[in-house]
Amino acid sequence: MTDLRSHSILTLKLSVVFLLLVSLSTHSVAQEDNQPPAGFTALFNGKDFAGWHAMGHFSPTKLAAMSKEDRATMRASDWENAKQHWSVENGELVNDGKGKYLTTDREYGDFEFWIDYKAAPKSDSGIYLRANPQVQIWDFNEDSGQWKNGSDKGSGGLWNNRQPNNGKDPLVLADNPMGQWNRLRVRQVGARTSVWLNGKQVVDHAIMENFWDRKRAHFPTGPFQLQTHGGEIRWRNIFIKELDSEAATKVLSSQANDGFKSIFNGKDFTGFAGPTEGYEIVDGALRCKPKQGGTIYTEKEYSDFVARLEFRLPAGGNNGLAIRYPGKGDPAYAGMAELQVLDSEHKSYANLDARQYHGSAYGMAAATRGYLRPTGQWNFQEVTVKGSTIKVELNGSVILDTDLSKLDPAKFKSGSKHPGKDLTKGHFGLAGHNDPVEFRNLSIKEL
Repeated sequence: MTDLRSHSILTLKLSVVFLLLVSLSTHSVAQEDNQPPAGFTALFNGKDFAGWHAMGHFSPTKLAAMSKEDRATMRASDWENAKQHWSVENGELVNDGKGKYLTTDREYGDFEFWIDYKAAPKSDSGIYLRANPQVQIWDFNEDSGQWKNGSDKGSGGLWNNRQPNNGKDPLVLADNPMGQWNRLRVRQVGARTSVWLNGKQVVDHAIMENFWDRKRAHFPTGPFQLQTHGGEIRWRNIFIKELDSEAATKVLSSQANDGFKSIFNGKDFTGFAGPTEGYEIVDGALRCKPKQGGTIYTEKEYSDFVARLEFRLPAGGNNGLAIRYPGKGDPAYAGMAELQVLDSEHKSYANLDARQYHGSAYGMAAATRGYLRPTGQWNFQEVTVKGSTIKVELNGSVILDTDLSKLDPAKFKSGSKHPGKDLTKGHFGLAGHNDPVEFRNLSIKEL
């Protein structure tokens, strides 16, 4: 007699395996005929240019500074140019290798992006991410004449990156033979960029540099652009899935976890010292009590380290990260630094010194603004302290990278030295300032 219970369990297991395979295939194979897979939206409808306009290689900063009228005039002129070089054939966007770049009307933040392309021999093209060049596409054969520029390494690299070992060159040659279709997948969270070409990863979580301003992080939002020059190229199956803050944080927090140790168990203040009575633990998060605070800090001291954490700001919220804190005194002065945790765009902070906004080494070095998620959402931050240097990466974008030893104390906001600036060891802490700022998933890797 058949064991019905065993049969049911086997059926259930097979069903789970089937669903898992379906899920995996959804993430690894985009749907055909310009119809998006589940969770994605089509940017090209296969019929016309709806949702697109034309723009060439043009700085987003300059574009934002233009008047509304001047932008409209430039867009009209660019479109007249594009009409001479772009067409739609058999569900494909076709460019003859000339003219302005097709550009999405919408701007995007964090995303996963799919696109198929077929390039003619000796072509040289690419995809601008948030109007920033570019994911490189070109002919990898020697007769392309581009080996001197690196085309022998293949497509998919972040060609305008200048930092070594940072995605400029693809990890493997993954191009199909010229004249065949290629499938490109790009995931970008903040400036952190990963690229897969024909199922092979060619860029692994590299920081995409800001071509237009090397001193600041890649723009937090912007359009896609399909670059055109050098030869005919065809595009189809252009899909996007926008990543919310939870999905974006999952990407960032899953990278290179080796060596990180949790410093907060989500239940109590084990491992912490200082005025813990000014804090509370709510739903696994450590929160400063309203109108209370003070600096709580790890019992353990750290020299060089990388800290990862998530934080959530209420409207107007103010807190800070105490770096190499000696256990007493104001962490902004007694410690190496206090890194601001602040709702920078709140109206009450409109007139602060630049070195008081989020991510800044308080009073000493200013962080770049504009990379916080909307107030009330969780943010992901990584802080690297090595010697006299501090780097702050917020939601995938580096907003501070400074060497405190090279700063002039006479120019500090206080007008005097920070006595703890040169400490080589100390505690890691939270500098509460009366607001219910929340922290969770705090971990540190010693270097």
